[in-house]
Amino acid sequence: MGYGRVVEKAILDVLGHQRRRTPPPVWMMRQAGRYLPEYRAIREQAGDFLKLCFTPELATEVTLQPVRRFGFDAAILFSDILVVPHALGQKLWFAAGEGPRLDPIANRQDVARLKPEIDQAALAPV
Repeated sequence: MGYGRVVEKAILDVLGHQRRRTPPPVWMMRQAGRYLPEYRAIREQAGDFLKLCFTPELATEVTLQPVRRFGFDAAILFSDILVVPHALGQKLWFAAGEGPRLDPIANRQDVARLKPEIDQAALAPV
């Protein structure tokens, strides 16, 4: 499947109200594919989870991996919901073997330390 080429796919037809399908296509949500060896290789190459999210080439690659492996009709660009608090200035880090950690927001002073608006430039690569 090449970039920039439109491919007829059942889910895209249904989402675009082009036609009804029997049986209807199924929408499946999945985690990033941490179990896929090709994902783990790219994750290791990135060195940092946020770098994986904010580097378009890497995010594109991990988006397309399950499409290639399983033949899915479509994909949503890989990212993480935690890029939003990060763009608001909340400290975010990843503890090895545990996952993401955010500085707690426990009072008004903690809230006041956040940016009043999302830093669009921080999210631009996403």
